[in-house]
Amino acid sequence: MELGIGDGSHYVAHVRKFDNKRQSVGQHLLDVSTIAGCLAHKIGMKQAGELLGLLHDFGKYSKSFQDYIQSATGILNADIDDDYVDSSALKGKIDHSSAGAQWIWHTLCGYGGNEKNREKVELCAEILAICVASHHSGLIDCLKQDGSYGFKSRIEKEDNRTHLIECKRNADIHIVDAANGLADANLLKTMLQFRNRLNQDTQHNQIISAKIKSFYLGFWTRFLFSCLIDADRIDSADFERPQNKQHRQDAPVDWSIAVARVEDFVGQLQVRNEIDEIRRDISLHCKEKAMGAQGIYTLTVPTGGGKTYASLRFAVHHAEKHKLDRIIYIVPYTTIIEQNAKAIREIVERDDDQFPWILEHHSNLEPENQTWRSKLVAENWDAPIVMTTMVQFLETLFSGGTRGVRRLHQLANSVIVFDEIQTLPINCTHLFCNALNFLTTYTKTTAVLCTATQPLLGKLKYSEKGQLFLLPENELVHDVELLFQQLERVKIRNQVKIGGWSQDEIMTLAVNEFETKGSCLVIVNTKAWAQKLYEACVVSIDDEAIFHLSTSQCPAHRQVIFNKIKYRLDHNFPVLCISTQLIEAGVDVDFASVIRFLAGLDSIAQAAGRCNRNGKRGLSEVFVINPDKEPIDTLVDIKVGQEKMLRILDDFVEDALLSPAAMAQYFDYYFYQRADDMTYPLSADEVGRTDNLLNLLSDNEKNIGRGIRSPLKQSFMAAGKAFKAIDAPTESVIVPYGAGKTLIEDLCAINKDKVFEIGRYYELLKKAQKYSVNVFPNVWKKLLDVRAVHELVAGEGVYVLDEQYYSEAFGLSSEIVSKADFLSL
Repeated sequence: MELGIGDGSHYVAHVRKFDNKRQSVGQHLLDVSTIAGCLAHKIGMKQAGELLGLLHDFGKYSKSFQDYIQSATGILNADIDDDYVDSSALKGKIDHSSAGAQWIWHTLCGYGGNEKNREKVELCAEILAICVASHHSGLIDCLKQDGSYGFKSRIEKEDNRTHLIECKRNADIHIVDAANGLADANLLKTMLQFRNRLNQDTQHNQIISAKIKSFYLGFWTRFLFSCLIDADRIDSADFERPQNKQHRQDAPVDWSIAVARVEDFVGQLQVRNEIDEIRRDISLHCKEKAMGAQGIYTLTVPTGGGKTYASLRFAVHHAEKHKLDRIIYIVPYTTIIEQNAKAIREIVERDDDQFPWILEHHSNLEPENQTWRSKLVAENWDAPIVMTTMVQFLETLFSGGTRGVRRLHQLANSVIVFDEIQTLPINCTHLFCNALNFLTTYTKTTAVLCTATQPLLGKLKYSEKGQLFLLPENELVHDVELLFQQLERVKIRNQVKIGGWSQDEIMTLAVNEFETKGSCLVIVNTKAWAQKLYEACVVSIDDEAIFHLSTSQCPAHRQVIFNKIKYRLDHNFPVLCISTQLIEAGVDVDFASVIRFLAGLDSIAQAAGRCNRNGKRGLSEVFVINPDKEPIDTLVDIKVGQEKMLRILDDFVEDALLSPAAMAQYFDYYFYQRADDMTYPLSADEVGRTDNLLNLLSDNEKNIGRGIRSPLKQSFMAAGKAFKAIDAPTESVIVPYGAGKTLIEDLCAINKDKVFEIGRYYELLKKAQKYSVNVFPNVWKKLLDVRAVHELVAGEGVYVLDEQYYSEAFGLSSEIVSKADFLSL
């Protein structure tokens, strides 16, 4: 609906930067309402989505806000996030989110009757009101950590600060009438029906605890919040850059095109040997299973069994069968995205396609403290096939603020393929299981857990805290035990010894394997070991034949190295590669010999998958060794994995170490010891008491204010601020490797232009993902201390690295590694 002169168009929501054109409040509210309704319709909540969109910026009808937006500060920061900036930067900032929240709360609560019915109505009202109240800060705490009722303090905020009465008087009649029409008994009926589905005592023959039910209520709230945030960002971006709309794929995906291309590719694959025959059978089973119902599937295939193509075949057929919106691949490391994206792109995409099929999302270069620029260019996974990392996926599910959550609704009506699911961080286990159960049960989502080393996510010690709904009939291969026997290509050699191996002994073994067998891969547990072992070996080996890999190198750099390694291996040239564990998961390389530092059996099995991958050498050997000096006390996952692996070495003979039985026993040992870590424990310093994230996002049982009569108990904001998908938060920095140098120059140039080109900025940031490195806090501090990193624009949160701190051999360093000219910014 278009608004005309004289009906409220003089109330301004946004001012466009490049031409000062103004978007009226009424038009913005109507546009966001339409988009949010479409997004929420995925779970049958169109009316709720429309109401959220219609009232999210209702407070902009106040004179105070209109005075603010016409000031210099307001033009720049009309929608700045309240809780992620220094309050000193908000001089004159006007609360324009509380008015709409208050309107929703008071209007819907008017439908309450007796006490039992009132409690149900208040739950619905709070869910919607908290989404509106939080749309600039990230979901606020219903219960704060001091025990106070956070939502109540927001909803009872004084009118002289929220301006609700004034906004009701000033608002367009179209908006008021539409809001009254949406906030009715039918809306409450729809929401209460959904709430009743969440409140079932059993699902898939599993008992659903009160804690899980509370988690579901919070996750439902987060889902609706996602619809509002993305709708708001989409409309704002389209207003700022009108040409955006022509690049958006509004029509349903025609999966028949992808299906035809995948089947054409599969039909042309040659069957050259027994392994190719097995891969073909696996792929065929996946195609047949794709016709089944939606839910959670497992694809348990030894490395080298063709999981990527088989899972793609399942996904496109399943998406076509159930008319789904997208396929999302979740991989453990950025290392794998480029490789898998290239393989899938060659099958599915054509040069003359109207829209690209595949989106790669490597890392977040947009800052946590979002600015208007980063809001407009943030990635929202709007593509038929999305490839991203487990870190990005978990950030979408659980992070605070508004950056990651806008993508959450895209997980609905989708196929989510988890590549190497065993790399799921242990502290996220129960959170992950509950979230995935919600998605696959209530949002028309299908999940596929792919790995050679399937963790026991359906058999957790504390099932009442959440475990996956895994059904035996949903395994995509027929006989897992037989399959592992058929694809046996290596033997594990237990070379663990008392006192461990010295650096010289490891070097001697590596060089000997390299010289006698032609290629050898050494996988270590730390970057420090990778670098010093490389430096020890390089003195006696041709520079062209030895390689180093770690996450200190950007994805583009690692891809160049992978390409060189694969070329040399394919042409039988000698190769010695020293790598951290990043090479284990999903990297398609085939070495004659592998040496693996002692780790968990899942890691050793993945390492074995890089050895004799195509079965050309009979049975090859994987040596498991223990270095004499390895400071891993802080690396709990590796340390516990080593301890449990030593038990497995005692329990099983070498010939059976890679069997499904050995893997099940390993995870039984590992999960039993780590059971208390699976709720994402928090230290007392983070929240004022010993607690865990699962509690904060469900029943909040340790909160001193949990007795408060509150429909929702969650401490959303406290949980969001505490959550990190990996053990330590990282900062992303763009590095001057290869084309990264030009990207940095282009980003600098575009930020100096008087007319800021959002589309160009977005494209450059997308490209820059492949030239970025994630840096841990200790290294980040060192880089800041020596001024090796520079922010492109103050406050934007996009950083670049000085050229002198990046080497061809090892990547990013906290010390000067080259004599290149200083990178002038």
